Amino acid sequence: MEARHPAFCVGEAEDAVKELRAELAKAGITLPSLGLDPVSLAREAPCPLVELGRCSVETARRLAAALR
Repeated sequence: MEARHPAFCVGEAEDAVKELRAELAKAGITLPSLGLDPVSLAREAPCPLVELGRCSVETARRLAAALR
């Protein structure tokens, strides 16, 4: 498997966050803390993780309903 350049990985992760945020918005769901995990970006060769963060009980229920 070919190794990816870290900058490409970060850009790909940022695109995934934007896509997820847009799709959640279509369902009327906002995850205020949605973004890239800063700890995973601090590595010498970043391997970004998406931080979904915290949400209210109402948002959690709406998210569960959207996934059904």
